Amino acid sequence: MKKYNKNIRILWIVLGMTLLSCKDGEKVKPINAVSEQQNLYQEAYRPQFHFSPPEKWMNDPNGLVYNQGVYHLFYQYYPEDIVWGPMHWGHAISKDMVHWENKPIALFPDEHGYIFSGSAVVDTDNSSGFGRLDNPPLVAIFTYHKAEGAEEGRNDFQTQGIAYSLDNGDTWVKYEGNPVIRNEGIKDFRDPKVFWNDKTNNWTMLLVAGDHLQIWQSPDLKDWDKVSEFGKDQGAHGGVWECPDLFPLKVEGTDLEKWVLLISINPGAPNGGSGTQYFIGDFDGKTFTSDQKEHKWIDWGTDNYAGVTYNNVPNNDRIFIGWMSNWAYAQETPTEKWRSAMTLPTKLTLRQVNGAIELFNYPLDSVDKIRNLGAQENISVDPQSEKSLTFDHFNSSEVKFKTSSRAFSLDFQNSLGENLSLILDAENLQFVLDRSQSGKVSFDDDFIKNVQTMPVPNLPRGEYEVRIIMDWSSVEVFINGGQYVMTAQIFPNEYYKTLVISNPEDNKLEMEKFTISPIKSIW
Repeated sequence: MKKYNKNIRILWIVLGMTLLSCKDGEKVKPINAVSEQQNLYQEAYRPQFHFSPPEKWMNDPNGLVYNQGVYHLFYQYYPEDIVWGPMHWGHAISKDMVHWENKPIALFPDEHGYIFSGSAVVDTDNSSGFGRLDNPPLVAIFTYHKAEGAEEGRNDFQTQGIAYSLDNGDTWVKYEGNPVIRNEGIKDFRDPKVFWNDKTNNWTMLLVAGDHLQIWQSPDLKDWDKVSEFGKDQGAHGGVWECPDLFPLKVEGTDLEKWVLLISINPGAPNGGSGTQYFIGDFDGKTFTSDQKEHKWIDWGTDNYAGVTYNNVPNNDRIFIGWMSNWAYAQETPTEKWRSAMTLPTKLTLRQVNGAIELFNYPLDSVDKIRNLGAQENISVDPQSEKSLTFDHFNSSEVKFKTSSRAFSLDFQNSLGENLSLILDAENLQFVLDRSQSGKVSFDDDFIKNVQTMPVPNLPRGEYEVRIIMDWSSVEVFINGGQYVMTAQIFPNEYYKTLVISNPEDNKLEMEKFTISPIKSIW
């Protein structure tokens, strides 16, 4: 997938290991205030229930596939620094999409180039010939990025390659015929997402080509033909298209099936930098069409990018995970040993709301297993008033409630005066996330360039749910079961321990089943 282009080879040599900025306060103590010889996954700002690599740089999730009881998470990885460098595929596995086991690096750069983003499939019928019917191979499909070609200013330096595994992802063999798709002159030609196509009984590959999508087909994962294109005159085009995904979903409560296309874009997201748009339409096996006019985003926050879904999942569930960062400042965030994390795993569904079909994005049920459910209470806040609640550690918690109100603010605060503000703005029909005073913010101007806003015009009448999940360095907000979602990184110098609930309305604010639940570390 995209990768940093500002004289990057010089950059990773010169920068070395970036230290925590002291512009926004004293250096943050690690979790549990352990000594300088802190244990792995106890470092300052280290997520405690989101996946992050043991060390060094990570970006896009890759090769998301379920096989033999295991969810595989491959990811863009540079094992020598905490800034972007020659890309590998890192690897982790899980049985529940919550607890992760780190594995050795899966794919290394070779004579064809760095290993950029891609996907993986279970070749059940052994169409590739890499395995046997009684031991079908996992096949990874990825983009080769030839750095020398990029530096020379050529437009053919990205090609597509494949590799296979016969031991459920532990070891990989690259195909001797790589690359399987060459490049006839498209500068940004990458991020293959492959799936088995029941409509045509062959493999379908999605590739992004600059500002639009290409669709390819193959009988064996080796020989490919382009069959259609989409998007030259549809969707947001503020930057390069990346990380495509396409899948069918039934509209809940109906027999209607629609196809959903995910396209990441950088820059050009609604709140700056990187973001992921989606289209709802139809797919005849070769061509995707959509009459969608407005731009739709799977997450309106600044820090959910390059997300794609898992292949081969039981029950055909559509499980999504994204990279919890933004190319505008990804290489500057104030961590020392590692950099970046993934979002929580979520399930994607289609639902009708007020006559419109919308994509919902909500955490998997398995996430509930790592929380200790707190006591529920009903909270009332008088008109033009506020109420304060205290909790030992909001930076590892879930706050959840139901309300019918269309206006409130939630301010998470600490003793240093730092504040993360979440606001539902009734007058402008939008939700606002303001992290400008949330802690360390001056490491990059783009981090607080904009107060993040999310329009919520189709929020249904009556009661709806608000769910806020906060880790040491992130917050994820899910409104009405994932109809509206915002994800953002935060770097407070001290845990938030106070929540101030404010009611700007002339009517009483009612929050039912209000719960603050601590979340356990997965490490």
